[in-house]
Amino acid sequence: MQWNEITTLEEWDTILNKSSERGQVILKHSTTCPVSANALAEFEAYLAKTPNGEVDYTLVKVIESRPVSNKIAEDLNVKHESPQIIYVKDKSKYWTASHWAVTTEHVSAVLD
Repeated sequence: MQWNEITTLEEWDTILNKSSERGQVILKHSTTCPVSANALAEFEAYLAKTPNGEVDYTLVKVIESRPVSNKIAEDLNVKHESPQIIYVKDKSKYWTASHWAVTTEHVSAVLD
């Protein structure tokens, strides 16, 4: 399974609305941070296994798509961190983890 990158506020609005129908997992990723590079590798390792097929997976680059990243934090009432993974259900944050807590095992424990 693969993640999709979003770059616009309209794409975020679509994902937020879709969270009422199926889970949405967002990874907020900094392209300049080694901790974030590790989180992305862990996220991709989870997706390379047998991920939860009832969830959509999305990546937001926090530097390149700052308005989207800020809007996610605002809409979900979640303090911005990077890297950060957020599981969204019914237009609300269901679970979040950041920094070194973004691991394949942690994601599996929550989603599988």
